[in-house]
Amino acid sequence: MVEKKKMNRRGTEDAQRKEEEEVVSKTGLLREYAEQQFAQELEELGKVDKRKRPPNWRLSPWAVVRYVLGGKLENGFEVSPKYIGDRRIIEIAVATLTTDRALLLIGVPGTAKSWVSEHLTAAISGDSTLLIQGTAGISEEAIRYGWNYARLLADGPSMAALVPSPLMRAMEDGKIARVEELTRIPADVQDTLITILSEKTLPVPELNSQVQASKGFSVIATANDRDKGVNDLSSALKRRFNTVVLPLPKTVDEEVEIVQRRVESLGRVLDLPAQPPALEEVRRIVTIFRELRGGVTEDGKTKIKSPSGTLSTAEAISVVNSGMALAAHFGDGCLSAEDVASGLVGAVIKDPVQDKVVWKEYLETVVKEREGWKDLYRACREVS
Repeated sequence: MVEKKKMNRRGTEDAQRKEEEEVVSKTGLLREYAEQQFAQELEELGKVDKRKRPPNWRLSPWAVVRYVLGGKLENGFEVSPKYIGDRRIIEIAVATLTTDRALLLIGVPGTAKSWVSEHLTAAISGDSTLLIQGTAGISEEAIRYGWNYARLLADGPSMAALVPSPLMRAMEDGKIARVEELTRIPADVQDTLITILSEKTLPVPELNSQVQASKGFSVIATANDRDKGVNDLSSALKRRFNTVVLPLPKTVDEEVEIVQRRVESLGRVLDLPAQPPALEEVRRIVTIFRELRGGVTEDGKTKIKSPSGTLSTAEAISVVNSGMALAAHFGDGCLSAEDVASGLVGAVIKDPVQDKVVWKEYLETVVKEREGWKDLYRACREVS
């Protein structure tokens, strides 16, 4: 009976994957927005969602969490998981957005902060495009508003000459705006957000006017404190956010599942003619990343040095995806140690002096001695 249920579930998942592939082939887009790629899931959730929805929310908080974490609906439709991890983290994030507090997702690079941010806005507002990308050279105008200078010179300051930022549009429409890499933005520009988040108002002094936020407006910001060029947030700005830390995956199995799902999804979008990556190959890459991150082998018996990079789950996905491309176009279509070796070495060795020593030591003391890893050892030695 259990086996029958498993087969039925696999059949449903295969059918959904086929539908996704057909949608991707029709659109021809390299990367669809979350609300486009998972439009059917959002539609099905909307049909069964009878719970109370906050103002201007497309789905109830319960349905938003179900969309992000996945699961079977009452009508039998299977929602794919977008985030694999602690359920309570997502519940806290969604609960924050139902209040007047903004949400700050923080963690080391590659912990799915941007991914979670995009899917939360897609499920809540139906629009994940109201995005401000933080950079070291960003100006206040990118957060507040700019001007159409042709109209400004011709007619003077007016609402018609004003060019609203994604944040201003979110305030007017009662949607959620995303601010990526908040700590990459200079401190004086960061503080532009204080008035918006505390007063829910964006002053336009040139017109002696202001834009007031509609119900449903909020901000999801992402940040990390590991990259170079990080600007600390002021205490005043921190107080306007409810901070949620997204951790690295707790177990090997959890991280392997994340990598497999994302690689399969990217493979369909890029139309790679390679077979899905073997579980064992993905597990080896994830194990290497986890051991080098933690500074100790999986069995806890051998201490090892850690490289300068973060070796995140996102980088593991990139290594597998790159290997699949090599296998598809220059191999037999099956992912092998030779296909992943160059990507693996490139991910680990960020500092050509310090990291090279760490990697060679790890190869000789761990990879070489591990049963069944001789092919990976030889492939990595050739690349190194």
